[in-house]
Amino acid sequence: LVLLGDSGVGKSCIVLRFVRGQFDPTSKVTVGASFLSQTIALQDSTTVKFEIWDTAGQERYAALAPLYYRGAAVAVVVYDITSPDSFIKAQYWVKELQKHGNPDIVMALVGNKADLQEKREVPVQDGIDYAEKNGMFFIETSAKTADNVNQLFEVYIPST
Repeated sequence: LVLLGDSGVGKSCIVLRFVRGQFDPTSKVTVGASFLSQTIALQDSTTVKFEIWDTAGQERYAALAPLYYRGAAVAVVVYDITSPDSFIKAQYWVKELQKHGNPDIVMALVGNKADLQEKREVPVQDGIDYAEKNGMFFIETSAKTADNVNQLFEVYIPST
């Protein structure tokens, strides 16, 4: 699983919330990419291991992203609901994945920072419409409050 999106949208915070149950408001910018894993025990006593590449969002690292998404089964494209520019950048990543990613890749569009409703600049419906048009799962999350973070990852657990 790979996370893509503009710098500052909260990719690392989403991963840390999922893997460690933590939120760090002083989270630093990712350099290159970071790798984390999380194993989840299912009710039938089987386990699912998530291997997560958290890529840097800065432009200077964009050339490295294909190294992480080419072999990925799942891509999570994240934008910040308070930043229209990050929504535009998310659309760029979707197009890149469609052109160069695994043809069977499963994609999700994630509007992060849902706790900042009063500062929202990207309407929920814009995210829903774009995701539907591109065959993607859509969800809004808040890494800060943990809202929908586990649900985002649980969608990818195969049905047993």
